[in-house]
Amino acid sequence: MRFNLKKTVALLLSLLCLASIATPTLSAATQNRIKFPTNASNVVIYSGKSRVLEGEAAIIDSVTYVGLRAFCDLFGDYDISWNDRTKTASVKSDGFSMTATRGDVYIYANGRCLYTVTPIKIIDDRICVPIRPIAKALGVSVDWDGATRSVTLTKGNRNFAWADSYYNADDLYWLSRIISAEAKGESLKGQIAVGNVVLNRVRSKSYPNTIYGVIFDRKNGTQFSPVALGTIYQKPTASAVIAAKICLEGYTLSNDILFFMNPRIATNNWISKNRPYAFTIGNHRFYR
Repeated sequence: MRFNLKKTVALLLSLLCLASIATPTLSAATQNRIKFPTNASNVVIYSGKSRVLEGEAAIIDSVTYVGLRAFCDLFGDYDISWNDRTKTASVKSDGFSMTATRGDVYIYANGRCLYTVTPIKIIDDRICVPIRPIAKALGVSVDWDGATRSVTLTKGNRNFAWADSYYNADDLYWLSRIISAEAKGESLKGQIAVGNVVLNRVRSKSYPNTIYGVIFDRKNGTQFSPVALGTIYQKPTASAVIAAKICLEGYTLSNDILFFMNPRIATNNWISKNRPYAFTIGNHRFYR
C-alpha cells in the first residue's frame, strides 16, 4: 500500500445543504435510482489543495455515505474491481483486502467484519458505504468539528490488522457458538445483541472475566440453556460468526444489557420479574 503517512485529509461536507434535500427511506427495488445531490458544495482539502466532491457524498437516513472508489483513491493505490452479479466491490493492495456488497450492513476487511448499521447502497451506479467503517478499514481516523460542520480524516501509520491476529481465536469460537445456539434465525441485529450480553457480563464484576467463563458459568445454575442442551457445541451459522466479529470489533447496542429471554418458550420468569426491561429484538426481550 502506498501512501504518505503525513498527509491529512479534511473532508468538508456541507451537511446543512445536504440535510435540506428530502431523502426518503428507499426499498431495495429503488436503490439503483438513488441520485447524489448536485446542488451540494462538497469540498475536500487534500495536501493543501481543494477539490469539489460533487456527486461523491450524500446523507441518507441520517448517515453520511461516500463513494467507495473516490474515497479509496484519496488514501492509496488500490486495485478496485466490481462483480455485477453479486453487486460486490473488491478493494485490494499489498497486505489489504476489502469487499462491500450492496444490501449488506457490514464490510469485510482483511477477514474482519465492520458494521455499517445501515445498508451499503448503489448510488448513481456507484457502490457507496457509510464513512466511518470504510475509514476504519483504511486506517483513517474520523473527527467531527461541529463549529465548521466538517469531518477531518487523518491517515494513521498502522496497517489494518488481519482477522487471525486481531481476534482471539477462543473468544471468536465460543462467542459465535453461543450466538448461533441462542439466536439462530434472528436478525443480525438480534444476534449482535446476544453477543453484547455475553461481553457485557465479561466486563461486569458479577461474572467471570472471559467469554468461555461467562458461557459456562454455573454459579447460580446454568446461565445459558444451550450449555445444558449441548447445542453450544454445534457449528455456528455464518451470520453468527459475522455477529461475533462485529461484537469483537467493539460495536454494541447497549453496554447495560445482561439478560435476555424468549417469553414464548421461557420456563422461568425470574428475569422479567427482577430485571429492568431494555428493549425487544425479534423473539428476544433484553434486560439490564
